[in-house]
Amino acid sequence: MQTIWFCIVAVMVAMYVVLDGFDLGAGALHFLVAKDERERQQVIRAIGPVWDGNEVWLLAGGGTLYFAFPALYAAGFSGFYLPLMVVLWLLILRGVSVEFRSHLTTTVWIHFWDVVFAAASLLLAVFFGAALGNVVRGVPLNQQGYFFEALWTNFRIGPNPGVLDWYTILVGVAALVTLMVHGALWLALKTEGAVHDRAVGWARGLWWALLAMTLLVTVVTFAIQPHVPDRFAHNPWQFIFPALAIAGLGGTAWFMQKHDDLKSFLSSCAYIVGMLTSVVFGVYPLVLPASTDPAYSLTIDNAKAGDYGLKIGLAWWLVGVILVTIYHIHVYRSFAGKVRAEAGKEDY
Repeated sequence: MQTIWFCIVAVMVAMYVVLDGFDLGAGALHFLVAKDERERQQVIRAIGPVWDGNEVWLLAGGGTLYFAFPALYAAGFSGFYLPLMVVLWLLILRGVSVEFRSHLTTTVWIHFWDVVFAAASLLLAVFFGAALGNVVRGVPLNQQGYFFEALWTNFRIGPNPGVLDWYTILVGVAALVTLMVHGALWLALKTEGAVHDRAVGWARGLWWALLAMTLLVTVVTFAIQPHVPDRFAHNPWQFIFPALAIAGLGGTAWFMQKHDDLKSFLSSCAYIVGMLTSVVFGVYPLVLPASTDPAYSLTIDNAKAGDYGLKIGLAWWLVGVILVTIYHIHVYRSFAGKVRAEAGKEDY
């Protein structure tokens, strides 16, 4: 049962990154693809109807994690208290900026919230990537299953690292590049004219950086976390996940050359899912490795909730995820097609 819930949490995380990832990427590219107010309205309207619904998967994923693996939830939220507060404020500022920018028509007001939107989106991508890097690298868990990490120490990997070190920053930059490509492809799919052309140009240029970062992060991860290559060596079937990532990365480039915006975006989705599942099942059955002593690591067995609760919860989770899926299908169908900006108007 715990393995089923491990897979469920992985699905929830992947759905959040795929869906909210493109509007984080669009935000990070806000000033690069849009050069005036009309074009910036196009960017906002491309994500306006869906960005808040996409964040449902973040809330649902957190709730699922709390329900299925309460020990992991408790350890993570106590040990990562400071960065989690930073992420919370960035999420708040990003949401506020999208909603507030159209309340006044003064240039200073609109430009201020555009800067907040772009900065919050960029930093969220980096922090989410760094969080993933911490899970792979390991944290200084004690015998009771708790830990505390400063935001940074000496930026080196060791038994008592900070949240930010050279490896987690590397993963954070890789996450930023990934989501910028993802966001650019979404904007190419949803916009037209100059914004579309610039989005395609940035996606093509950043694809090469994404290829380089993928190779670099993979090599470094195998070097610093021996559990990952060991899992792949003993479970060859898991190569299906990196194969999906490779196919997605290659498909993104191929369909960009074919000027097929939809298939390029879907290939980017496949790449993200492939990379995340490669990491998740690379550390399995660990859910939070310990950098102090491997015996202190949290696993699906010592972090899980009671078996009876997990069985009952599975039925309720199925009902909830069906409702959320229906909602998302309705929203994306309702707002399908290209967006067009009109002078002095934001209608989203």
